Amino acid sequence: MGVHTKNELVIALDDYSKTPKYLQLANTIVHAIEDGLLAVGDKLPSVNRLLIEHDISRDTVVRAYDLLKKEQAIESVPGKGYYVKSKQEGKRPRILLLFNKLSGHKKLIYDAFTETLGDGASINFYIYNNDFNLFKRIIQNGLNKDYTHFVLISHFLEGGEHALDVIRTIPPEKLVILDKKVEGITGEFAAIYQDFEHDIYHSLSELRENLSRYQRLKLIFPDYTYHPRSIKDGFLKFCAEYAFSNQLVSDIGADTIEKGDAFINLMEDDLVTLIKRSRKLGLRIGQDVGIISYNETPLKEILLDGITTVSTDFTLLGKTAAECIRGGRGIHRANPFHIKVRNSL
Repeated sequence: MGVHTKNELVIALDDYSKTPKYLQLANTIVHAIEDGLLAVGDKLPSVNRLLIEHDISRDTVVRAYDLLKKEQAIESVPGKGYYVKSKQEGKRPRILLLFNKLSGHKKLIYDAFTETLGDGASINFYIYNNDFNLFKRIIQNGLNKDYTHFVLISHFLEGGEHALDVIRTIPPEKLVILDKKVEGITGEFAAIYQDFEHDIYHSLSELRENLSRYQRLKLIFPDYTYHPRSIKDGFLKFCAEYAFSNQLVSDIGADTIEKGDAFINLMEDDLVTLIKRSRKLGLRIGQDVGIISYNETPLKEILLDGITTVSTDFTLLGKTAAECIRGGRGIHRANPFHIKVRNSL
């Protein structure tokens, strides 16, 4: 498979990766040049050969080759094909990026991470949908490849108690942990994380005057969730210290909503349900019922004239992760957490 040079070039495209196939193809060729599998003047596989062998579209191959031409890595000779034009000096970071899901705020992390790294790195991006077994399989497969870094977020619906065993198989100097701190890892790895218990406790403390207008403080925390239990711990610690009547709500679709309730929601679907049910009951958001929502998004700034949010700085998290790749080995940093007070509280 691939073009025959002094070594055999293998082009493997991963259907499970969220990285577009044209980028996977371009990165594979760049890696081959960096590793000496392709030399200046070597001929690349033809467009027709690649689309037949790998069941991909002509546009995919053309986009990959056009990108490599733009980067001055290859050139095209009319009537003959594509050839390696220049030797790649040094190796670009080769990154396995692994997220539990892709949401609005996860996209902020991804965009900041990729923008900060620019063209100086190749990234293979995967989503494991909070599924531990898929998380494990992606990492195990990645260990057989030549990644320089594994950048991952570890949130699971179940099976997460075994995550440490899987993460420990990654060489610590290649590991960057994002969003949720993982205890028990040793060595010179990097971590940029949310301090979930500390963040919710201190946010509620700062909002204490606003919350004092309500009779009950309720955290919507489903029984089956990937969210860290430390959020619940910080909530209960605040309520105990400041004597707030409180309740943990597992299902906002079934729980009673009354005048004087202030809610903290973690999931966007729960926010929608809470707003719809409050309106149906004739309760005014920000007066009869208060809402604090996790994770800032542009929509929450305008929804109902503004939803109060508590949120980490996702853009900064992505940028800091990129800085770890560019030489910040061993960084351990709690990411900043912010409050936006709006009309819902």
